[in-house]
Amino acid sequence: MTLPLPQTHDIYLERQGGYTTAASWLARDSDNETLIFRKFDKLAIVNLLYMQSEILELEKRLDSMHLLTVNSYDLDLKDAASTWETLFHQSQGGKPAFRQDAKERMILIRELRERLKEYHEAILLQSQIAQLKHPEKRVLSAVKHFFEKPHPILGGKAKKFLNDRQDLVSLKTPVEADYLSSFLRRHWVSEKEVSRDGRSHFRRFHEKSISITVNIVTIIVALIFLIGPMTGLNFASNPVTRLVLIAVFTAMFAVSLGLITNARRAEVFGATAAYAAVLVVFVSNGGLSPAGG
Repeated sequence: MTLPLPQTHDIYLERQGGYTTAASWLARDSDNETLIFRKFDKLAIVNLLYMQSEILELEKRLDSMHLLTVNSYDLDLKDAASTWETLFHQSQGGKPAFRQDAKERMILIRELRERLKEYHEAILLQSQIAQLKHPEKRVLSAVKHFFEKPHPILGGKAKKFLNDRQDLVSLKTPVEADYLSSFLRRHWVSEKEVSRDGRSHFRRFHEKSISITVNIVTIIVALIFLIGPMTGLNFASNPVTRLVLIAVFTAMFAVSLGLITNARRAEVFGATAAYAAVLVVFVSNGGLSPAGG
């Protein structure tokens, strides 16, 4: 999280509370990690269930109309059920071809169209919301402290909106979620901001500084795992020693992938196997020694 240190009048306003004060504090974080809100999973699901039931009822009515048409000897009715132009003309009031059943069918079709559009949009939106991640404990702890200490900044039901962590989402989570990045975020040397209670402090930092540091560490580690094995295996003449070195470097390489990258398990296995194969080929070709080791 990043923000400039507040001035004296800003601290005074923060202690007064209110929606505008809360919004100003949340917006001050340039990394937007503090944008944490309820997603109301229960209400969203209830809404989808109601919409689904409403469409099921429309589906039942449409099926009933279709069954009535199939069992009817009315050729105009059958024609309207299979020809859009006929259905359209029969549903227009004030025309010679007007039929009440055609008008009812047209009304049902248009209602179904609207409900399906609304339902599908709600499903797609809920799918996107379901992919949002929960806020990190570090960020949630800071936001809760600001909203609740020394007294709630918001009143009414909103006072407790941060209590249900499972129903909270962060609008923007850190791009790097590896163990090294998480460790640096917890221990990064950063500026302090006095909280509303006048005693506690918030620690703020630029997310970009974390990314740069992780990139530098990654480059250094990559160089170590390239130069180190070549040097060690070139001077090791005993086959057992070489085998041990290959096993050690391969194990360390796999561990480093898990700690400093976001690689998935399959990617870790693949990269580790490729790294081990390179070391074996290096040894079998005699390493760097002119005489082949």
